[in-house]
Amino acid sequence: MDNLGDIRLFVEAASLGSLSAAGRKLGLSPAAASARLVKLEESLSARLFERTTRKLRLTEEGRIYLAHCQHALQSLDDARAALQEGRADVSGKLRVSATSDFGRHVLRHWLDAFNEAHPNVSIALNLSDNLSRLLHDDIDLAIRFGVPEDSSMIAKPLAPNRRILCASPSYIKQHGVPDHPGTLEHHRFVLLSSSSGVANGWRFTRGDETVDFLAPPAQARETNDGAVAREWAIDGYGMVMKSVWDVGDDLKAGRLMHMLPDWRCPDVPVNALFQRSQFMAPRVRALLDFLGERFAKEVEGLAPYFDSP
Repeated sequence: MDNLGDIRLFVEAASLGSLSAAGRKLGLSPAAASARLVKLEESLSARLFERTTRKLRLTEEGRIYLAHCQHALQSLDDARAALQEGRADVSGKLRVSATSDFGRHVLRHWLDAFNEAHPNVSIALNLSDNLSRLLHDDIDLAIRFGVPEDSSMIAKPLAPNRRILCASPSYIKQHGVPDHPGTLEHHRFVLLSSSSGVANGWRFTRGDETVDFLAPPAQARETNDGAVAREWAIDGYGMVMKSVWDVGDDLKAGRLMHMLPDWRCPDVPVNALFQRSQFMAPRVRALLDFLGERFAKEVEGLAPYFDSP
């Protein structure tokens, strides 16, 4: 806490790309700003910026330190606001992560509604089909399907979710409708890939019967973007395994059809993921409450897909 002012200067300099501009914002002369940054680097025994005549560039150590500093300063600002106002002030930067398809087609519209209710919140939306490292990537809240293996994160269940096999009417017209998972080997697919490999293994159950199926990559298009996978399926390039929340509107509009509706794949509930902390920022708590209410409202319209066998 002795160098809190120096840390604020570092964060501002990283944001503005200029130490002199950061100094002016905090009421410091260029010489004083430079001296304080040098003092901070000496206390850390690390160089935070590569200095050029035109602008500052963060070093790798600087990028790591910046993520931690931003979270720490935001928590301090939130705590101060809560004490000074005598209430939970819903304001500040809210950094949210979501999968690409759900984020683009569902969550971004919900965030618009949330922002209307809380205009003093500034939203940053990060879309990725890989699980973000919340602290390193400077994320306050991540929305993901399923429970992560990382036990350091808190997972708050938000809604049920079912994964279903879908295809477009144009694909069905050309290739027909499968009547059993065992006949899927004759079909084409759209598969989602990631750093851990291609997600092409599915388990179907119906009563006491279980069928494991491995979609052959040779008969598939692959992408690391869930939104692209959904669009390719709509365009008729193959069947796709998607969460109901991703394709709910497409199912209701007839752009996609539910294949093998009598069979069920393992459910993957929707979770909100966040770091363990004694103090949850009011803006994060407000968004959690908002999402809980929105999911509960929207799940009613998707009930037929959740309730089928």
